[in-house]
Amino acid sequence: MNTVESLGYLKGLIEGLDLDEDKKETKIFKAIVEVIDNIVLDIDDVYEELDDIAEQVEEIDADLGEVEDFLSGESYVDDLDDMNDLEVYGVTCPACGADIDVDEETVMEGRMECPVCGEILEFEIDEDEE
Repeated sequence: MNTVESLGYLKGLIEGLDLDEDKKETKIFKAIVEVIDNIVLDIDDVYEELDDIAEQVEEIDADLGEVEDFLSGESYVDDLDDMNDLEVYGVTCPACGADIDVDEETVMEGRMECPVCGEILEFEIDEDEE
């Protein structure tokens, strides 16, 4: 019998005693049962929160595993090599005058947001240079 079932059994026993509602003993029994009932509800809440936390930990563990695989695998080295092969261009934001280094991939996308002021910078690509 679990805690909820035991509590129900205890409530049934007390009600079955047909105690006088005006007696102090009856009031004490009912107060004790009410406290136990509140404890059971609190424990249920804790178990629900614990289940939610366990799910979050599992998700974090899976994400961390992916990061570990990425960092320890050859794909990380390949990605670094790919980044080193990209051209870098110096651009000056017309709005704030900030000098920004922009990689070839970003230039090919045609636009980006200035990291300093948020102005949208647009790049025109000459098809002959492409």
